[in-house]
Amino acid sequence: MSATKKQFDEVIAICRNVFEKKLHDYGASWRILRPQSVTDQLYIKAKRIRTLETKKEAKINEGILPEFIAIVNYGVIALIQLELGYSDKVDILNDEALKLYDKYITESKELMYAKNHDYDEAWRSMRVSSYTDFILTKISRTKEIENNDGETLISEGVDANYMDMINYALFGLIKLHFGDNN
Repeated sequence: MSATKKQFDEVIAICRNVFEKKLHDYGASWRILRPQSVTDQLYIKAKRIRTLETKKEAKINEGILPEFIAIVNYGVIALIQLELGYSDKVDILNDEALKLYDKYITESKELMYAKNHDYDEAWRSMRVSSYTDFILTKISRTKEIENNDGETLISEGVDANYMDMINYALFGLIKLHFGDNN
């Protein structure tokens, strides 16, 4: 598990670095996004990964790795938006956005550690394309819950689905960054 923790920390650092740089460039402009819009942005990113996996060619010079990073970062944004609600303007400073990022990425990582213990790192034997499919499934579930005004009878809420999307994307990043045999 210590190798997993080290790998998780390394790919999370990559994601956080991208988040921090975009925060510098754009501020917390994502604060205006309603939760459904964040879910749709996650869909766009996951759908592009699936298209690249299927077509094996890209017309835009960006591969799968940046899209998994975007899924991690938009997943964290989604969790922040659930906590704060959306705003009509940018209403938080970059430092506060980074603190919230750290809070939610830590919660997602802790969830992964608990599940990883119970599933005995089964994700390491999975294909990256399966992570993509699972993310798309979680997005579909999230959209359904959103369409039902957040009400569920037996299922977890959208927050759990966002955390799972983050973790599947992190699994993909670990496999792509470190290779399949680690």
